[in-house]
Amino acid sequence: MTKNYLLEIGLEEMPAHVVTKSENQLAQKAAKFLKDNRLSFSTIEKYSTPRRLAILIKDIAEKQDDIDVKAKGPAKKIAQDADGNWTKAAQGFARGQGMSVDDIFFEELKGVEYVYIQKHEAGKTAEEILGNITEVIESLTFPTRMRWGSYDFEYIRPIHWLVSLLGNEEVPLKILDVESGRISRGHRFLGEDVEIDNADNYVEKLRSQFVIVDAKERKNIISDQIKKIANDNNWIIDIDSDLLEEVNNLVEYPTTFYGSFDKKYLEIPEEVLITSMKDNQRYFYVRNQAGKLEPDFIGVRNGNSEHIENVIQGNEKVLVARLEDADFFFKEDQKKTIDDYVEKLKSVNFHVKIGTMFEKMQRVHAISEHLAKLFNLNEQETKDLLRASDIYKFDLVTNMVDEFPELQGTMGEKYATIMGETDGVAKAISEHYMPISAEGDLPKTKVGATLALADKIDSLKTFFAVDLIPSGSNDPYALRRQAYGVVRILDQNQWSLNLNDIQAFLSGLDVKEGLDLSKNQTEFTDFMIDRVRQLLNTSDIRNDVIDAVSEGSNVDPIAMINVAKVLQNHVEDDDFKQVIEALSRIVNLSQKADFKFSEELTVNSELFENPSESKLNESIDSISKSDTSDAEKLYTALASLKPVIDSYFDENMIMDKNEAVKTNRLTQLVIANHLIAKLGNLSKIVVK
Repeated sequence: MTKNYLLEIGLEEMPAHVVTKSENQLAQKAAKFLKDNRLSFSTIEKYSTPRRLAILIKDIAEKQDDIDVKAKGPAKKIAQDADGNWTKAAQGFARGQGMSVDDIFFEELKGVEYVYIQKHEAGKTAEEILGNITEVIESLTFPTRMRWGSYDFEYIRPIHWLVSLLGNEEVPLKILDVESGRISRGHRFLGEDVEIDNADNYVEKLRSQFVIVDAKERKNIISDQIKKIANDNNWIIDIDSDLLEEVNNLVEYPTTFYGSFDKKYLEIPEEVLITSMKDNQRYFYVRNQAGKLEPDFIGVRNGNSEHIENVIQGNEKVLVARLEDADFFFKEDQKKTIDDYVEKLKSVNFHVKIGTMFEKMQRVHAISEHLAKLFNLNEQETKDLLRASDIYKFDLVTNMVDEFPELQGTMGEKYATIMGETDGVAKAISEHYMPISAEGDLPKTKVGATLALADKIDSLKTFFAVDLIPSGSNDPYALRRQAYGVVRILDQNQWSLNLNDIQAFLSGLDVKEGLDLSKNQTEFTDFMIDRVRQLLNTSDIRNDVIDAVSEGSNVDPIAMINVAKVLQNHVEDDDFKQVIEALSRIVNLSQKADFKFSEELTVNSELFENPSESKLNESIDSISKSDTSDAEKLYTALASLKPVIDSYFDENMIMDKNEAVKTNRLTQLVIANHLIAKLGNLSKIVVK
């Protein structure tokens, strides 16, 4: 006969962002706990509110299955002495198994005899197993933890009560001074303590005390109430999933309401209004059928509809206070010029080891000018880019961004437009932050994309220059995200950027004393190539192909990405194996040369002894003079060399006794290998 088991952990209010993750973690770890303890069950239902984490484990078996265990002990030569007497090692092994040496028998394993004991273990009852589920509770991890009282124990918030019921029977648990029982707590203001008579009645018992423990149910209630308000008022509401998740984890009994504010505040930029409502007050903003922002908002109360008018008035007052501040800041900020703000940036540190924001903008101006030429920006785009690079951080010292940091870039675009900058300059100021997350939106304009690259490259190289390089999971300046953003922007625009060349350019910049941009170049290149690997791993490209292009001669992200795609497109070709093997022969034998490729390296045709040498030389020379930046054309050309390569190795001994002939042939292979290396390290590719 099976039963259902209820575990509820009662806490002080948890931060909204940890509730769902903690609920999932509790269920996952409980499932593993039961599996490890061989206690069968069917499903686990998850519940959570800001004040509790709970699981209902369905159909738990009465006990573990009985099992027969064959325990392996030490080798026979250790278990018995020369006279055949049991040693302390054997006696200890038997005792540890709860048996005696009389129960020992021998079995051979890989030519060595070991001692074994066969024993029957009766399954423990569910009550016995569940009595140890405190180890699951204590094992939960959280982004931040706290201690309380005189205890060393750390948790997301203090634990105030525990409920532990198997069917209608209590399973005693204890954590610190908190002992489990069947008493849970209702809504902090509307409910009372409630006795859970049976695990199956948990949800309804809490509902009677104004607690909806099913997070999905609460979320549906909120969503449905918002939709009803929208329909009643002919509004359009963007039910933002992140905001809905956050609000849902702030309430135990949701009641949705709507309020309004004076239309005069609609003169404030829409982004400011939305930030004030959504990010600061956790309200859903409202639009009319034409898509225009309305002076209304929707909020969610943790309680019922009693005295809802007072709740609405209170929320309106709080919002209006913030909008008053925003209106004041918006007007005050416009009393100064962009030049005034740029001047203030001379005293604002980007990083204490690197310098000021103004110095950063000077470097970014130089990088932007260099990139504009590389990416063939036209005259107007270049003009907008250089102007943007001179001012793009100015909004950091405005009142509005000081109050609403999340609006940096956004307010820069707004103020730049108001103060007479071109659309290209204004848009670049907001786009240079993009992407703001690993897979976030990318800049849509060429000017914005180039400024974003220049800003991120400067950040990466300057942090590397002062040895602030990410290690392990430690990345306080989000350099991995910025580097991944660089790769994604290059990929989106198909812009070629040789990592060695850009670093050489940066090393020549006139920067403040003590900032050596030539430091850690290899580390920077490896760091960027890891981000290319990250991008390729999100596509359908084989791991061995990714390994190959990551270890080739290419240090241009776009070249690496494009080569990976070309190789992946050809892996199913009938002749792919033969092509890779032929090219690999050149690669492998070229390693025997005691010299490296250089542009001055030449082949002496007068030393040729066989037609295949001339044929290979002509073919490689022809490919070298073609556009080798086109990965598909390069692969096709190199693949066509297979019969030439086969003939070459059939007819020629590379390590010839004649030193001049040997060197000439190795020179041929080194030059050919230089071309092949553009496809990557082919030895990494698995061919069958």
